[in-house]
Amino acid sequence: MDEDNKITLGNSKKQVIETEVPMGTVHSAAIEPYRIRLFVEDEVVKDAEITIGVNHRGVERIMEGLPVEKANSLTEKICGICSNSHIWNSVLVAEKALGIEVPERAQNIRIITEELERLHSHLLYLAHGNEVLGHETFSMRLFYIRETVMELLRMIGGNRVQYGVPIIGGVRPRAELNQMKIQKIQEGMNLLEEKISDFAERFVSDPMIMSRITGVGTLKKEDALRLATSGPTLRATGVAVDIRRDMKEYDPFEFDVITQDDGDVKSNLLVRVLENLESIKIIRQAVNHLPEGKITNRSWDMQDTPITKSYIEVPRGKLYHSYALEEGRVRHSIVRTPSIANIGAMQYACIGSHITDAQLAVVQCDPCFTCTDRAIQIIQL
Repeated sequence: MDEDNKITLGNSKKQVIETEVPMGTVHSAAIEPYRIRLFVEDEVVKDAEITIGVNHRGVERIMEGLPVEKANSLTEKICGICSNSHIWNSVLVAEKALGIEVPERAQNIRIITEELERLHSHLLYLAHGNEVLGHETFSMRLFYIRETVMELLRMIGGNRVQYGVPIIGGVRPRAELNQMKIQKIQEGMNLLEEKISDFAERFVSDPMIMSRITGVGTLKKEDALRLATSGPTLRATGVAVDIRRDMKEYDPFEFDVITQDDGDVKSNLLVRVLENLESIKIIRQAVNHLPEGKITNRSWDMQDTPITKSYIEVPRGKLYHSYALEEGRVRHSIVRTPSIANIGAMQYACIGSHITDAQLAVVQCDPCFTCTDRAIQIIQL
């Protein structure tokens, strides 16, 4: 027996045995399919391997050759949680390529919808996170708070999941905000601020929860940058990067970029809790200073364009869309979501954790496997 494979305990010697613990593709702590292999010693994770791709649907391939309006609508199907983010970014590609100016009123309505979706996504994440923690009371309370957001999204877009608000040149007529809708949004923001602030105070003052999430699943800042993480996962390591700061659509609005320094489960949860309050701040500004005027610019002509790119900040991080236009049809569509990088980083974050904390460490990045399961990787030998 190799001496390197032994450890000394007193006067005896014990062989170190590496054990593999597979989880998935279906697991009670994950609402979407993936497979993780945990390599453990004495119930401590020494290495991990995450495999996705179970749900491959080929959305980008389906988009090839579709009329651009239909292709934009199809992007909503990429994810049921950030459907507005996808259609908005896809529409932005066409507007950028064709040089289309969007009315200011439509811009504000788009911002309101996107920030409501950020609230919806973050609250869902927090509810699911507490479910993984085993705190069903907090989980159900968060789902209850989230209902206010879902009803506001239904009021604006006519649907609770895929709202179809952005179109090329503006927003759909059904998304126009009258005084009744504006009042409902204002009342909703007041209620959400009260409920989320109350939850945050209860959450951070619970010693059992804080001891369960502090120091678990730590991702170092240098690893987060090296592995190209983005969004709250990156900001939880202390890096103050938010693509909204670079988006002209957000120029009129004041908001803070929320960061935490420890890169653990606690930091990831707190970043999203506090970002909810920033989203409420942005929505209030967009509603209270809603410009007068039309909500759609139809004064543009379709033409062929080269491949055009667009980046926006979505609930999980940086979202990339690009395509070219040929006779009004989409060509060479590519979508890159933040989840693909964030999930990969979790292979490192769960190392050093107890096996019972491994799933908690993985789901701290709010992984969306549906978002990532769109294309296949081709390796040329």
